[in-house]
This record gives sequence, C-alpha cells and structure tokens, in this order.
Amino acid sequence: MTVRTTTLDSGLRIVSESRRTVETVTIGVWVDVGARFETLEQNGLTHCLEHMLFKGTQSRSARDIAFEIESVGGHMNAYTSRDNTTYYARVLKGDISLAIDLLADLVIDSVCDEEELEREKDVILQEIGQTLDTPDDIVFDHLQHVAFKDQAIGRTILGDAETVRSFKRDDLLAFLETHYLASNIVVSAVGNLDHDDLVDMVAEKFARLSTGVREKPETAKYVGGIHLQDRKLEQLHLTLGWPGVSYSDDRYYAHQIYSTVLGGGMSSRLFQEVREHRGLAYSVYSFSSSHADTGLFGIYAGTSPELIDELAPVLKAEMAALVEGLTEQEFLVASAQLKAGLLMALEATTSRMEQLGRQLLVFDRVIPVDEMIGNVESVEPSDVASVARTMLESGKTSVAAVGDSGAMTPFLSD
Repeated sequence: MTVRTTTLDSGLRIVSESRRTVETVTIGVWVDVGARFETLEQNGLTHCLEHMLFKGTQSRSARDIAFEIESVGGHMNAYTSRDNTTYYARVLKGDISLAIDLLADLVIDSVCDEEELEREKDVILQEIGQTLDTPDDIVFDHLQHVAFKDQAIGRTILGDAETVRSFKRDDLLAFLETHYLASNIVVSAVGNLDHDDLVDMVAEKFARLSTGVREKPETAKYVGGIHLQDRKLEQLHLTLGWPGVSYSDDRYYAHQIYSTVLGGGMSSRLFQEVREHRGLAYSVYSFSSSHADTGLFGIYAGTSPELIDELAPVLKAEMAALVEGLTEQEFLVASAQLKAGLLMALEATTSRMEQLGRQLLVFDRVIPVDEMIGNVESVEPSDVASVARTMLESGKTSVAAVGDSGAMTPFLSD
C-alpha cells in the first residue's frame, strides 16, 4: 500500500493509496466548507447545496446520475459536517474514470434548478422533522448549541424550517462560487488504482474549478450552558459536555484514551457501573469530538426519569475517580482499542479514503500510520489523569436533555 500526494497548479490536492489486491476504488471529493462557514441566515445552506448537486447538471438529469453509477454496480453518496462536505463514489477498478467524471460534474456543473430546489426543500424539511422526532439525535444538537452558543459551529447542520424555506437558487450558486474553490478541495482515492492516472483524470475533469482564497470561519469559543426540552417520553435523554481539544492539540490522544476508559465500550467504567452493576441506563457512553480549532467532550445517558437521582452521583463519582488515576489494565485495554480502531480503519477503502481526505484538509499532510500508533503509545497514565482533572475542574459544564426536564435537578445544582 503506497500513499502519494500531488498538488495541481490550481491548488487542488490529490491523495491516493494504491491497493492491488482489491477490485474496487473509493473516491471522495472533500470540500473544505461545512455548516460553521454559514451566517445565521444561511444556516442549513451547506447541507441543502449538498442535496442539490445530485439534482441535475448541465449534461445529466438526477435520474441520469443515479442510472449511470448504478449501471456499473457502483454507488454515490455525500454528507455534510460542521467542518466540510464530502461527495464520494465506490466503483469497480475499471470504472474509476466514470466515477471521477460524475463527481466533477456534480461539483462544477450542477444547475440547482429552482423547481428542483422547491421539491428538495420539502425533502430536507422531512429530514429535519425526523431528527426532531428522534430525541437521542436532537439532544446532541442542543448540547452543541449551548456549548458554542451564538456561533456558527453551535448551530444545527440541517438548519431550521424557516431558513431552509428561504433559500433561493442564487443563494446556492453564490455559496458554490465562494467556497467550492480548487484550493479548498481534496480528492482522496483508495483502492486498485494508479496515482499518475488518477492525477491525469482529476486534472482534466476538475480543470474548470474556480481558483482563489475564501475567508476562514470564525474561531470557536466554548461557552457552556443549559438546554432542557420538556417532552412526554418514557426515557430522559441527557448529555453533559465540557471543553474538548482540537485535532492538533498535544492532548488529543490522551483525551481519546480518557474517553475510552470512562465510557468507550463494554469494559468502560460507565458501562460497567451504570448499566451492568446498577441497571440505571440501557445506553450510556462518553465521546470526544474534535475540530481544527476546538473540541467537545461529553457523556450521554438514556434513562428513566425516576432513576436520575441515583444516576447523577454515579456519573460524577466515576469522573472524579479517574482523577486519582486508572489501573494498568484499563490503560492497556483503552490503548489497544484505540490502536485497533486506527488499524482497522485502514482495511476498508471507504474509511481509509475518509482518513486521508480529512488529514490533508486538517494537517495539510498525510500522517503515517506508524506516527499515529506512536502518538497513542506515547501517552502515559498520568496524562490521562491530567485530562480527567481538567474536566472536573473546568467549571464549564454544558447540560442538554430531552424528556422530563423536571427530573434534571441533580445535574443543575453544581
């Protein structure tokens, strides 16, 4: 497996990993723009644009796009995050040229037809409604909102009904022209391919991309706060959050190990104590999410409202206990989980394509696997205890819950 990178004169970057033992190729177009680049009035526009690029180009209808990729047994999809937008296709090795042609057509020649836009707005409103109806989804949007209040990074990726209904074709085209620039795009490909051939195809198909430099998003600032949504539900879905770390922070891997020990799996402290020993929740876990300039660490639990009084001190006690340190077994298990996750991600072409694309956008380089493993192995138990202490002493807990908000008193007293 050989990783190579090339930067075209336009600024577009290409990264690939050749694997001659597989029969497929996954190709992703990573655009360095996500929901955090939007103004308040634009909230949801990046995601709407992602939808609309599949709705027809100068030379293909939406049906043509679907038919062409599926006629060779491939598939295409896309997703929007707060940091970037990704369009990708997976095809057999002989169909890489078609995949690149289709992806370039979407990014460069989409027409964003006004009638199609009105129909797609209804689809997105259904998507928003589905999320609102899923409490263990929407609670994370609430947590992000209070953690980064009044900032683009704190807003929902989907937007709301009011903003989505307001979008016009010219809004989409202006956003496309401003952000879909060659220097903001990485083409990442993994599978049975030749890098030089890939570069030639991408250079040809993406030659008409606009060049230039756009403004960077505002620097995120963790704020913290409380959001309680009172709903008649059998369970109370609660999340707690604290300032996390960016991808480039020296404490990144210590945070990952801390999260794994606290609530990252079936052997974690939260799972064992909250679910297995006390039966206080069916689902309980911790997470550590990062961005280029900030991050968010959190805990999620779904439980019955009448169990909150018992659950609250258990969560607090487990966080406090980690300040005193972790056992050697816990440390070794968490390190092994983290290393295994990194190595397992190498095996699937799609997950590896995502890894390479994200690294090039965030770090402007591909991080060697040995370096990533070395970073994990360099973490000491004392580093994890230091992270635990920082969490406990930050004094900036964010709280978000959906369900019987009256039961949340034990989490609002600190």
